[in-house]
Amino acid sequence: MAAVYKDIKPDLDRVEEQLEAWSRSANPLTAEVSRYVLRKKGKRLRPALVLLASRLFEAGPGEQVFLASLVELIHTASLIHDDIIDKADVRRGEESVHAKWGPNVTVLLGDYLYIKSIGLALESRHDRIIHLLAEVSARMIEGELDELALSGNLGISEEQYLEIIEKKTAVLFSACCRIGAILGRASSGDENALAEFGRNIGLGFQIVDDLLDFTGDERTLGKPVMSDLAEGRVTLPLIHALRGDGRPHRERIAGLVGRRDMTVDDRSGVVIVLGSSGALDHTAAAARRYTEGALQILGRFPESSPKRALAALARFIVDRNR
Repeated sequence: MAAVYKDIKPDLDRVEEQLEAWSRSANPLTAEVSRYVLRKKGKRLRPALVLLASRLFEAGPGEQVFLASLVELIHTASLIHDDIIDKADVRRGEESVHAKWGPNVTVLLGDYLYIKSIGLALESRHDRIIHLLAEVSARMIEGELDELALSGNLGISEEQYLEIIEKKTAVLFSACCRIGAILGRASSGDENALAEFGRNIGLGFQIVDDLLDFTGDERTLGKPVMSDLAEGRVTLPLIHALRGDGRPHRERIAGLVGRRDMTVDDRSGVVIVLGSSGALDHTAAAARRYTEGALQILGRFPESSPKRALAALARFIVDRNR
């Protein structure tokens, strides 16, 4: 990632400074919890997409760092809501806000960051971006509600799953690329193409996340494996397995959905079922298809350092192990 981010590192450093500034508050608890969540650096994929997408074009200095910081603030708010819904104890290898401060603080902080994000968005000079961020925030929360409604439902279809992850994850990836295009004063055709590029890598990203929940290493992931299954979330590997050769194991798997006390044998048994049914290969192939679709879209843009970085980012998303 250091190589991918090489040209935008100064701007990403400014993003970190902006996030630190936004974590300050006259309320000591708000400041403490905000600093805790905003200093826990993830991959910063979403800010990078804003910065790289804008650099595809001849844009002058503008709101790139401000808006790159803002999308990360919205993403952080969504993670906090995720943790309270899932009762997750670990996030990025450390205690979640839910585990450290309890559900009341977690709910209020998630709400605070969402509202703060929309308030900050109003400072943008671009009305379209203000409306876009408000719409995206609403769709992300709608995705959470859709997922919650289908929690534990082994009858969920692949189409329903894709609709959920588009709302929860891909819409923000898409918005980041669209924002970069708007800041770069791109044509409507280029703007829509970049938004579709973002949608594709967002879907690929979430599918890989869901695959790693079964096949990843807990120390590398920074969270327990099979946490989705333990939280009642039925994702693409299970959906495919239960439609195919894994159907005879449906009752056994149904007994594990929502269980936080799965044994090592329980977990290894699930992985064996997913592997033998072809579900793991199917899921990996689905992620690759979205990545390949994203790379095809990039083909319309002339060769440049930002284009190569965006392509490398798309490949990283499908090849990563955390």
